[in-house]
Amino acid sequence: MALTIEELKKLIQSDEHRQLELKKTTGELKDGMHAACAFLNTEGGWLIFGVAPKSLKILGQQVTDNIQQEIAQALSYMEPQVDVRVEYIDVPNHPDNKVIAMHFEGWAWGMVPYTYHGCPYYKVESTTKEMPRDMYEERLRCGDI
Repeated sequence: MALTIEELKKLIQSDEHRQLELKKTTGELKDGMHAACAFLNTEGGWLIFGVAPKSLKILGQQVTDNIQQEIAQALSYMEPQVDVRVEYIDVPNHPDNKVIAMHFEGWAWGMVPYTYHGCPYYKVESTTKEMPRDMYEERLRCGDI
C-alpha cells in the first residue's frame, strides 16, 4: 500500500524522532543511509527525502532515472542486503516534484546487525550514531544462535 500525501503530512507533523528522518534532497543520501542502517538496528522507521527538516515544508524533488539508480546503489551498500520498497509521492502544486519515502523494519534478537559501508549505526532519540563495538559484537553473537 502506497503512502499518500495526507499520510505523509500526518507522519511528519511531529518532526524528526527516533523513527523518522527527514532530508531535504537526495544530496544528503549518504547521511540518509546512515539513518536507514540505524533504523534497521533499532525500532525501524521512515527515511524521507523532499521535506525540509526544520520547517517541515514538503518540497519534493525531481526524480530522474539517475536519482533512482543512486538510491539503489546506496541501498546495495547495506549488509546484510535489505529489500525495501521506495515510494515516490507526488507533491501538490509541484507536478514535477516527488517526495521519496522508504520504511525500514526494526531489528529483532537473533538477527545479525546491519552495516552501511561496513559500519553499524543505531538511533539514540532522533540522532544517528555509530554503534559501539561491544553492542555490535553482542548482536553478532545473538545472530549466531
